[in-house]
Amino acid sequence: MQVQYVIDAFADGAFTGNPAAVVPLEEWPDDSVLQAIATQNNLSETAYFIDRGEEIDLRWFTPAQEIDLCGHATLASAHAIYGEQGDQRESLSFLTRSGKLIVSRHDGAYLMDFPAVPPDDKPVSADIATVALESIGQEHGEVLVTAGYLFVVLEQAATVRSLEADMTAIERLPGGHILVSAPGDGEYDFVDRVFAPGVGIPEDPATGSAHCSFAPYWSKRLGKTELTAFQASARGGYFRCRWREADRRVDLIGSCRTFMRGEISL
Repeated sequence: MQVQYVIDAFADGAFTGNPAAVVPLEEWPDDSVLQAIATQNNLSETAYFIDRGEEIDLRWFTPAQEIDLCGHATLASAHAIYGEQGDQRESLSFLTRSGKLIVSRHDGAYLMDFPAVPPDDKPVSADIATVALESIGQEHGEVLVTAGYLFVVLEQAATVRSLEADMTAIERLPGGHILVSAPGDGEYDFVDRVFAPGVGIPEDPATGSAHCSFAPYWSKRLGKTELTAFQASARGGYFRCRWREADRRVDLIGSCRTFMRGEISL
């Protein structure tokens, strides 16, 4: 039997945030087993870690493939170690395909130190912009690129909250992935949504890695380094972000709740 947790990350209460499965391991099984478990779980990500003491190996799988970076499943993994296993280390150092990621406790939540991925300053071509906007049912907006994905900025938070995305059209976009945001409407500095059907996630409920792009963009536009954000999915995701321009890093602060403790039978 293998222990597995399901943990809601960037959650502000029950049934909010982004659920991730987290599986502690002692050694790596074949990748096909890791992928099969993730496919069976059918959550946006399943995280696997091996705790080696000073450093922790961490990998993430969607239902379709292994990926390079995942914020919410990293946060969930930290919660599994701190909250479920009772670890007392001051910080956790995860070794990943995107380098070393540090997570520590912070005011009753967790703080993740992630590499920033600011969008390119140069807009995409008019043709690509049109296709991107049409995929989310819009005619006007700024379209940039970040990490090979399209990054769309709209004028109104209400538009982001209510838009209906065409998953088939988004799947044909670069990376099969689109990030959408707009200025906040009072409670938050900005609101956003993330669609990634190209990696098997039609809409991601709360996406830590996307805020490595959102935070530097909105920091520059709003003239502030500390921001609050709401990912306006059906479940909702709650973020505090800090843009550290000097070392091009983003601090992401969020809370977690354990939804399930169980065992995998193989």
